[in-house]
Amino acid sequence: MKKIILPLFLIFLTIRLLAQNYDFSKVPGVVINHEPASKKCYLGSPSICILPDGTYIVSHDYFGPASDCKTQALTFVFQSKNKGKSWEKITSINQFWGGLFFHNGALYIMSSDYEYGNCIIRKSTDGGHHWTNPVDDQNGLIRTADSEKGYHTSAVPVVIANGKIWRAMEMAKKTGPWGNFEALVLSAPVDADLLKASSWTASSPLTVDSSWNSDLKTWLEGNVVQTPGNKIVNILRADTKKQEMAAIISVSEDGTKLSFNPETDLVNFPGGCKKFVIRYDEKTKKYWTLSNQADPKYQRVRNERCRNKLVLMSSVDLHKWEIRSVILEDEDVEKSGFQYVDWQFEGKDIIMACRTAFFDGQSQADNQHNSNFITFHRIKSFRKRDMKDQPMMK
Repeated sequence: MKKIILPLFLIFLTIRLLAQNYDFSKVPGVVINHEPASKKCYLGSPSICILPDGTYIVSHDYFGPASDCKTQALTFVFQSKNKGKSWEKITSINQFWGGLFFHNGALYIMSSDYEYGNCIIRKSTDGGHHWTNPVDDQNGLIRTADSEKGYHTSAVPVVIANGKIWRAMEMAKKTGPWGNFEALVLSAPVDADLLKASSWTASSPLTVDSSWNSDLKTWLEGNVVQTPGNKIVNILRADTKKQEMAAIISVSEDGTKLSFNPETDLVNFPGGCKKFVIRYDEKTKKYWTLSNQADPKYQRVRNERCRNKLVLMSSVDLHKWEIRSVILEDEDVEKSGFQYVDWQFEGKDIIMACRTAFFDGQSQADNQHNSNFITFHRIKSFRKRDMKDQPMMK
């Protein structure tokens, strides 16, 4: 009897161990981090930055019912010393929706400290291994949330223009239904101490007026962009149902006032009801972005949840956008997502970090929104890509 029981036990144990072996061979790109969907702790807000020595830094946070994002959010920071071929975790910090940028010899991450929490910024002088602690208004606590409203953002661009550093954020109610975001732009002198709250000027907030457009419900995750005429605008994700659009808010020269004309400043933008990042390319004199086009053939769910197709787009004026190429695409609109992409130019290429929902060899993601991966990708010779090029899937 013993001779029979032991092999059966070993077989059962082997099956259990094998069940833990995830197969990432078909996951697009290089896996930076993964959490199985069963943990109910999802990976979000990827941000990517290139340090002067060529090191890539990527950060991401956790959200979902098993996370602490509503009270004490967690962000992991990774580095790659070999151009994104492999990644190692170097630290963790209490940050949410963080965006990385390098400025005046230091690495920064700016966002809120938890969901709809305080507006904070941290600084690292050793490539992201150690960070300052935003304990007060002299050390990175930029604006304090109150009992009703807090700060919201994502990994969005920081722009240096007109002697200032500019970044978009939003304010949102802590309770009640999702939405009703108030657009906000923060700015500071380019040579200021960014950890001091007094260095930063906040614009007046701007909320969507229901009389502007019956399809525009709210806006969020704004991108500060310098226009061809050297003006500062904030281009936001627009929550619309019928047609995918983006909202272009004008920012006053001193950064204190925002204005919006619904007749001219609500523009057609494939993927505009999901988060996107816009950056300007000096070589082509064009603005570029990566967005989740809601292809009609996938619209079994509403536009905002069509995240299974990532496209590369460009524009010369920020108002008319052209889809240049499909970058990632999967047929499963319910469970696959290539979303919240943050990216940087690197020579002829674009490098990007993606919040990815995909089959991990054991199970699907919880859904297209609740991502189980953070992945790295390189779009080679992006300026030459067109619609004849195949998506970058394994």
